[in-house]
Amino acid sequence: MHNEPVTEPWPKPGVAWYAVSVLLVAFLFSAVDRVILGMLIIPIKEDLGVSDAAMGSLLGVAFAVAFTVTGLLAGWAADRYSRRGIISVAIVIWSLATAACGLVTTFTQLLFGRIAVAVGESALSPAAFSMISDYFEPKRLGRALGVYMSGAFFGAGISFLVGGAVLGLVGDIGVIHLPLVGDVKFWHIVFFIVGLPGLIVAVAIMTVPEPTRRGVRKNDVSKSAIFRFVSGRWRVYSAHLLGFGSLAVIIVVVMTWAPTMFVRAHGFSHAEAGLTLGIIMLILSPGGVFAGGWLVDRWQRAGYADAPFRVGITASLCSLPFAIAGNIVSDSTLAVALYCPLVFFASLAVACGPTAIQLVTPNGFRAQISAAYLMTLNILTSTLGATAVGFATDYVFKSELAVGKSMALVCGIAGPLAAFLLWSGCRPFRAAVDEEAALAGGEPAAPAFTASH
Repeated sequence: MHNEPVTEPWPKPGVAWYAVSVLLVAFLFSAVDRVILGMLIIPIKEDLGVSDAAMGSLLGVAFAVAFTVTGLLAGWAADRYSRRGIISVAIVIWSLATAACGLVTTFTQLLFGRIAVAVGESALSPAAFSMISDYFEPKRLGRALGVYMSGAFFGAGISFLVGGAVLGLVGDIGVIHLPLVGDVKFWHIVFFIVGLPGLIVAVAIMTVPEPTRRGVRKNDVSKSAIFRFVSGRWRVYSAHLLGFGSLAVIIVVVMTWAPTMFVRAHGFSHAEAGLTLGIIMLILSPGGVFAGGWLVDRWQRAGYADAPFRVGITASLCSLPFAIAGNIVSDSTLAVALYCPLVFFASLAVACGPTAIQLVTPNGFRAQISAAYLMTLNILTSTLGATAVGFATDYVFKSELAVGKSMALVCGIAGPLAAFLLWSGCRPFRAAVDEEAALAGGEPAAPAFTASH
């Protein structure tokens, strides 16, 4: 029923960590290219004459739909073809698309440019997750994926901190004449600056060796095989997708609404809010991701096969009190202090979702199921996260000054829901880990006594 398991040694640590470091840089550039648009809303609105609603659709629904739909196709391709090649092409696409946004003169052109960015970025993580799982044995996978996933938060922090400096540097220049391009505004230049360097990363990806696929079965590429497989483990995947998706709502609420909350409720300027949150995100969020990956590996070595789910539950329960208190206290200094552990604990399980997929999914399905995970993540965080906060502010509390209460409400629902869903998936996840290890020809991932924990 399955091919002979791969018996060759795992890649050398130096080779494996080199691959992760290059993929990390790729993810960082992806995050910068995606987040940078949020810093250019005001000048783009003024020059293109569009509304807040139009910019909101550009930042949210349009990008998310393109990202999730093309991500499924990219996952399918990554399970069949060279993952390294797919990632390199994807980087070229989103880098050129970002730079092309520096040439637009209408909102429609910008919309299509951002859709192209989403198309390219959607192919990165499904292929990267699959590659990393073939570089590291399961007991070391959590830490490796944690390092990779930290790229998103490094990118977000860099965008907050450096983006303002770039805008300040070129903002006074006004219209600039470029050869072969013509006259462009200062915000066009920002797209050139953050987009074009990605082409260097696309070349660097080709220096990463394509790892041997492990645990591949003969029916991995069958059109109906993935549906039969997922339906046979529906308890695992439903708890995983919905549980980690609900948990991600907390960090997304922070990233999208915290600047507004600090401006409205605590009187911060936009620059002060960006600097404060940028420093917190840049330091504590990657720190949380690293700690979560380390904790997964440590608990797995201690015999807990459901370590990713346990870390997810820990993140849910530990971030909950800070997510509520940090958004409703009236003292600004205390709010900033509470946001530090909030960001750390909310980031703790970021790598756990991808790690769990690799542990219970055969190689031929990993990229596709990872893409489905990212699609679920996008849907839940865009609806239950950013949108729900705005809805609660307008229709529940009916005051812009109550945005912190809305954030606390949404996080107060998402945190316990995530903990319950992940708890319900622990037992079937443990069984799936052992089953996958047996089918791959290896030993169970954890001693038998873990089933009673």
